[in-house]
Amino acid sequence: MAGQFRIGYGYDVHRLVEGRRCVIGGVEIESALGLLGHSDADVLSHAIADAVLGAAALPDIGFYFPPSDESCKDIDSQEIVRRAVAEIRKLGYKVSNVDSSVIAEAPKILPHVKAMREILAKSLGVEPSDVGIKATTNEKMGWEGRREGIGAHAVCLIEKF
Repeated sequence: MAGQFRIGYGYDVHRLVEGRRCVIGGVEIESALGLLGHSDADVLSHAIADAVLGAAALPDIGFYFPPSDESCKDIDSQEIVRRAVAEIRKLGYKVSNVDSSVIAEAPKILPHVKAMREILAKSLGVEPSDVGIKATTNEKMGWEGRREGIGAHAVCLIEKF
């Protein structure tokens, strides 16, 4: 049946700066540099939220959480993910699974993947085994390779319930 399953894609990037926390996938990672943004700048959670919304052909997170809205200042990005899930539920969809990649020279992501999967699964309403998180470097090429920022890509499968 058409429309039973839909796929969405999300991408996000945040600049690395001094004086900010480094939150990725809901986990605060010890780092000399943190991610700059209006919210907590959780690049992975933002990419995932956009993938969830995109699967239902809804606007991106900037529509729901505009940088001009001071009530969104420093918001926990798990709230953004939960809101994305709530928006697709209004249309009769639920998240089936998510796969994602974080592109960063530093900090190291692998030691935190288990905790990220658990946090994101709770926000998405799925099991941790339904949340894929991979990490790679940019082989010291480009802005990610120069440690100017971190990028994340995500895909999400949603299904009618």
